Amino acid sequence: MDVGLQAFLPGSQADLRPVKDLDTLVGVEHDFKIIKYERRQGNIVLSRRAVLEVERAAQREKVLENLEEGVVIEGAVTNITDYGLFIDLGGIDGLVHVTNIAWSKTGHPSELYQIGDKIKVKVLSFDREKERVSLGIKQLTADPWTGIEEKYPVGTKVTGRIATLKKYGAFVELEEGVEGLVHISEMSWTRKVMHPSELLRVDDTVETVVLSLDVPKKRISLSIKQLEPNPWDVITEEYPIGAIIEGKIKNITDFGVFVGIDKGIDGLVHISDISWTKQLKHPSELYKKVTKSER
Repeated sequence: MDVGLQAFLPGSQADLRPVKDLDTLVGVEHDFKIIKYERRQGNIVLSRRAVLEVERAAQREKVLENLEEGVVIEGAVTNITDYGLFIDLGGIDGLVHVTNIAWSKTGHPSELYQIGDKIKVKVLSFDREKERVSLGIKQLTADPWTGIEEKYPVGTKVTGRIATLKKYGAFVELEEGVEGLVHISEMSWTRKVMHPSELLRVDDTVETVVLSLDVPKKRISLSIKQLEPNPWDVITEEYPIGAIIEGKIKNITDFGVFVGIDKGIDGLVHISDISWTKQLKHPSELYKKVTKSER
């Protein structure tokens, strides 16, 4: 360090926080405080950190004067953890809990922000005695669930994006911060779905119908199958008793033959109703299942 005389700047005194690469300071003018001077040895030790601490303390006092609930302020991300972001507001740090980053579901905070990012935050609470500041980012915009009943009344058809798939159903993002659940039982009238991935993929766009809303719990129940009438409701009209119909054999079991009728509905011909004259041990003696190549 050249101050007319050669002086030494310890790495620990270069900044308020550890500096990974001290070369970034070379050639840049800064203010320093002399923390050690030995005339005979010509030894001078400087501190930039001491200067920054004074500036930070002054800035801190100014921030504390204006800090109150509801204030919007800009800060810098100083640390990222599993549970949130630490923001330097100017001499005092505040925490944006992971639940206050966005209205929509988020993963790890590092997926959205990096250390050093400048962001605006809203003060949610401030304990002046303990100097604890709770901050929010999502609170800078309106809660998307406000007025949700008017946006998505029961019975409305809505289109959304498949956000996640679970064993019990699919979560559909209707808009940022608003998701609804299509339970696995609401995916098909006729198909026995073991897992949603049999029918849907993440990022698919799907049309659904709103079944119910629970605004306090922020839950919306959706259905895919109820976009169409239940085929079992009209089965007796389309296929009355005594009608002669034709279909393809879907499955053969010891007790009979399953015949595809219409729209995923199968009918059973019991082995006892296959023939008046032949005593069958197994339906396969007369019939075989239709293979894909024969369809």
